[in-house]
Order: sequence, then structure tokens, then C-alpha cells
Amino acid sequence: MTITHETIFTDVKAIRKTSPLVHNITNFVVMNNTANALLALGASPVMAHAENEVADMCGIAGALVINIGTLSDPWIAAMIKAAQAAEHKGIPMVLDPVGAGATPYRTDTARELIHRFRPAIIRGNGSEILALGDPGAVTKGVDSASKADQALDTARALHREHGSTVCISGETDFIVHSDAVIRIENGHAMMPRVTGLGCTASALCGAFAAVNPNPVQAAAHAMAVMGIAGEMAGETADGPGSFQVRFLDALYRISGSDIQQRFKA
Repeated sequence: MTITHETIFTDVKAIRKTSPLVHNITNFVVMNNTANALLALGASPVMAHAENEVADMCGIAGALVINIGTLSDPWIAAMIKAAQAAEHKGIPMVLDPVGAGATPYRTDTARELIHRFRPAIIRGNGSEILALGDPGAVTKGVDSASKADQALDTARALHREHGSTVCISGETDFIVHSDAVIRIENGHAMMPRVTGLGCTASALCGAFAAVNPNPVQAAAHAMAVMGIAGEMAGETADGPGSFQVRFLDALYRISGSDIQQRFKA
């Protein structure tokens, strides 16, 4: 499948035109960052976690993003109920298995969600993706202890078993699907120094999946925009603090010419 600067910007324009509602069940650490990133790109974020309303929220959303970063039993119940509602409505679900491999609790939760609901997109770092297929894989807290390319075989196996497009983020991002592996080479060295940018990538996958029914394109487009915005932010940032602000600005002003000039795959 070909990913070009034209296909990427077509989806960016669609997000800005339709402002799809992206329902996030995400973690306490990143709610503000994630919501601001979605708004900056042009999507409409909602952070609803109560089991009483998640099904209704999915009823009006264009995509569901489940992020297991700060788990609790009530949140897991809400995730399952939301996933059931998304499946019933036929909207795409993105799963971010944050910290899979760090504890059995979160690894088992991620695996249950994948087995029961077959997410359209699974996005994680190398260690998290490895942990979904290998009980012995180790994650350093929520940070990756493995390079992205080390998880390619596991990603392929997840795709074969569940049909999900698997996105492995790292210095190079890999999008694994049935035909091939797409590599996205954009990004900036400061990005791992800012908490929650991986979670932001998953949320942006939700925004792109809400306007593009092809999960492979949606994931690749989201990661390209993430990386390009990171490059734009890094050119003037003095450190991680100013990088966060400039990253949001870059998402807001990213243009077709920016993508054409910077996209590397």
C-alpha cells in the first residue's frame, strides 16, 4: 500500500473539515495532552470513563481509543462496555497497551481486549507489542526496553490472529499489515523526553481512523503527522517544556507543503 504526502494531507483536511468525535478512555497522566493534541489537529476529543455513559458516548463518536495506562477494575469494566458499543456501532477501536509486560494485570487486560474485540489498530512501543505475544517479554515501567524492529514478528503474528493493524512506535515507526510493513522515518530526538507522546500517537490514530476506513492508512498517516510535527517543534524548542507547546502549534498549522517537504518513508 502506498502512503504519500497527498494521502496524508487528504486525511488531515478531512479531520479539520468534519471534526470527528474521538472517545478516549485514557490515563490520568495524559488526558490534557491528548485532548489538546486532538483539538490542535482539528478533531473533537471526549474523555469519558464512567461505565454508566461510555456506551452512549460511543454512540455519537467516530472512533474509540482505549489506553490502559492507569488501570483499575472499574475502568476495565468501562473499557469492555465501550468496546462492545463500538463493535455494535461499527466504529474503529484503537488499543494502546501501555506498560504491557510490566505487570500481569495490565498484560492480561490488553490481551483480553484484543482477543474479545479485535481492535482496528494496536499501537505500542517495541516492548509492549512483544509482551502481547510473549509472556516473558519485559517492559521498563511504561517505557520500551526493546527496539521497534525487534517486535516485528510478534506484530505479524498479532495481525494474522486478530486482523488488527499493528503500529510499533520508535525511532522508526512500523505499521504491520497483511501485505507488507510500512516504515515511517519522521520524528525528533526530543520526543521520548516528553511524557504522553506515545499516548498522543494512539489518539491521533483514532482521529485518522474516524475519517479513513482503512486502518493501515489511518495508522501510517497518524504516525507521519506525529513525526513531522515533532520535527517542526524540535527546530525551535529549547527543551521538553517548550517542545510540548511547539508540538501543539505544529499540529495546528501543519500544511500540505510541510508534509510534502518532510515526509520520509
